[in-house]
Amino acid sequence: MDNSQNISENAFDVHYNRVSEMVHCYVESIGLTRDETYNADKNNWQWKNGSANIEVLIQKLNFANGTRRDFLRVFCPIMDIPLTNPMAFYRRLLELNDVKLGIKFALVPNSAKVWASFERDIKGIDFNELSTVISDFEYWADVLDDELKAEFPILN
Repeated sequence: MDNSQNISENAFDVHYNRVSEMVHCYVESIGLTRDETYNADKNNWQWKNGSANIEVLIQKLNFANGTRRDFLRVFCPIMDIPLTNPMAFYRRLLELNDVKLGIKFALVPNSAKVWASFERDIKGIDFNELSTVISDFEYWADVLDDELKAEFPILN
């Protein structure tokens, strides 16, 4: 690896560490501690907001040309896919993807669970944006998991 790539990698790590510290600060701002939310083995943060299980991580994407992009990712499992009327359920998720800005629904491969998620490149993010993103996500995840479970009860 040449020196310019080392400098670039160090710059990425500095930015990554700065955003990690912002997540720690956000967690503390909502009355939780680093120790109870941060999992060093998984390099993520987890906590509960109402009925929503929130997970935050910074994902590193390395490209073949030696560049890297880092993304703030926020997740929450919402519910299992209902076996009764799944097409109406999928349609509802797509409709919500359109109107609930900043949150989207996704399926994880080989899983029957629906997840709410949010991603953003960490380049240029500051604490105000990070805290707005996460707090908005917490709100919508807590509301939408209850609403979707009521609208599509699991009767399997």
